Amino acid sequence: MNWDGITDRGRFNGWYLDERDQFADMARDADWNGVFRVLGKNPGWANLPRPGNRSGFTALHQAAWHGADFSVASRLIAHGAWRTQRTRDGRRAVDVARRRGHTHLVELLEPVAVRQLPAPSDALEHRFHSLLRETTGRCFEEIEHLLPPLSPLTEGPSVKIFFQVIGMMGGFFYHLEHDYVHVNASSRMDYGGGEHYRVTPQGCSKIDNTRV
Repeated sequence: MNWDGITDRGRFNGWYLDERDQFADMARDADWNGVFRVLGKNPGWANLPRPGNRSGFTALHQAAWHGADFSVASRLIAHGAWRTQRTRDGRRAVDVARRRGHTHLVELLEPVAVRQLPAPSDALEHRFHSLLRETTGRCFEEIEHLLPPLSPLTEGPSVKIFFQVIGMMGGFFYHLEHDYVHVNASSRMDYGGGEHYRVTPQGCSKIDNTRV
């Protein structure tokens, strides 16, 4: 799965921007056949909003807004759509469905934690974000990025996420181990697989790639 935290539409090349906009248009217009056709080709796009992330609405948020059939929302979740993902103003898909009166979707869209983050989770996320800032140099100062929440890692037994960072020529791969979050800072300029880190609520430390 991909986390898109890039807020500047001008950072995307033309063909990719067009394809992402078309995907967002399909979800906005409730063209679910089109949405699933695109996800069949690009499975990592399940949680991507329109480029620029103005509203933060993903396909699952749009399904909740439209009151799509139960089978549509269920299929999006099967494709990896995160029920914990929030819009720019903090709404999850279940919040959108409840506000719109689409009660047939509320139970399905209520987030279910398959795994637990090491506690306290807010401290863990703080450490994770601190690591991202420290290892990207001035990238986040020069270009605004929305930092990824860790809650999607709880939604499946082996969720793995990539966060692209403009200016880094790569980004971060991260997933949840038993008692820590494993982070791989990787760039196209790295020939050894980049740097690997262990992140806990207490802090973070570099780990040897051979232990992965």
